[in-house]
Amino acid sequence: MRLLNEMRLDFPAIPENEAFARVVVSGFMLPLNPTLEQLADVKTAVSEAVTNAIIHGYAGRRGTVRLHGACTEDGVLYIDVIDRGRGIADVERARQPFYTTDQGEERSGMGFTVMESFMDRVEVKSAVGEGTTVRLVKQVDLREEALPRHA
Repeated sequence: MRLLNEMRLDFPAIPENEAFARVVVSGFMLPLNPTLEQLADVKTAVSEAVTNAIIHGYAGRRGTVRLHGACTEDGVLYIDVIDRGRGIADVERARQPFYTTDQGEERSGMGFTVMESFMDRVEVKSAVGEGTTVRLVKQVDLREEALPRHA
């Protein structure tokens, strides 16, 4: 399927940039003319994925988070949140509600569950010592004005 639009942004893995990622995704989605619910869903899922990358992927170390977005002409929105941090040893276990490796913090272990509740699909690829890619997928009901105009 043909892409309508695509973006990529790298930013430091610091907590302040979680809000920045939400704004970037909002700006990327606005030309698609999403519903307020679709916009809120994606922003919430991106917030969780970016927070996981910062808190769990890098665990206080310096690093970079990459945000990659694409939307196809049939309205499928893909948002990848990529880190090159610690990686996840057991992805299936990490996706279970209430599971967390961060015992010292007040973490609920619900990040993936939240992402899955707001997105149509969540894919996770990870390798220990190499990092994690979380792909968030959402069908957006494109309105006529969101489609590109060809001369």
